[in-house]
Amino acid sequence: MAKQTMLLTGGSGMVGRNILEHTWAGAWTILAPGSRELDLTDARATTDYVAAHKPDLVIHAAGQVGGIQANMAHPVAFLERNTAMGRNIIMAAYQSGVRNFLNLASTCMYPRAAENPLREEMILTGALEPTNEGYALAKITATRLCQFIRREDNAAQYKTIIPCNLFGRHDKFDPKHSHLLPAIIHKVHLAKQNGETTVEIWGDGTARREFMYAGDLADALMKGASDIDALPELMNCGLGHDHTINAYYETVADVIGWEGTFTHDLSKPVGMKQKLCAIDRQTEWAWSAPTSLRDGIKSTYEFYLNGATT
Repeated sequence: MAKQTMLLTGGSGMVGRNILEHTWAGAWTILAPGSRELDLTDARATTDYVAAHKPDLVIHAAGQVGGIQANMAHPVAFLERNTAMGRNIIMAAYQSGVRNFLNLASTCMYPRAAENPLREEMILTGALEPTNEGYALAKITATRLCQFIRREDNAAQYKTIIPCNLFGRHDKFDPKHSHLLPAIIHKVHLAKQNGETTVEIWGDGTARREFMYAGDLADALMKGASDIDALPELMNCGLGHDHTINAYYETVADVIGWEGTFTHDLSKPVGMKQKLCAIDRQTEWAWSAPTSLRDGIKSTYEFYLNGATT
């Protein structure tokens, strides 16, 4: 039997590369065009590409991503580029008759003041976190577009997965462009390498975050791809528990073997105090993340040491 074709956007990013490395990837013919081959901000080019290849399934994992610093420095790009990419690939797929679509969203879509754990029905019930509002608005738009398509066409399996914060192999480690955990790995590694005795933490370190290993998200996405009918229309994907920022620094230091102390810069922004996903729908779907925090950090640090570019 011929393999089905998957179109994977963002194939060169962390999530995309983890999908390509997944043990089930060989069951598909996977198209993973880079931005030079397919510019998702170009609506005509995106429509033409999807119409020419007619994939059986699209996983939309592309986007302009970054941490607090990047979001605060470039809000126009985070809103405009991500909105364009989401709209263009979703509509290109639908207009070309693609029936199966997995849209990757973000927990930044939840209101800043939402009570934790964050439940899917809370989206659009309050003001967003200002430090990443542009990115959040773009992800909300793509999510709602998938839901509206399903509202008009019951046969369209346009589903959205909302992952918690991610880290892992193929991550970006430069603090100017990275998310929290890879930035911690980079900072603590340099501190050990340079013989430094202190590492600075933004804020008091009591904010809580839920970080899942990217290989585990790839596992959830491949499960969804194999049986998209059973996947909820909108589903958080996470651990169901979180840790303080201080605890992440301490675990990274333990894995790396750095024995210094941490200082806190209370003048720096820290974002939301907590972002913990409710995983009721995920549990009912019968999936849970298999990788422990320490094992995930160890694997990610090994990747970093083996020549990962910052």
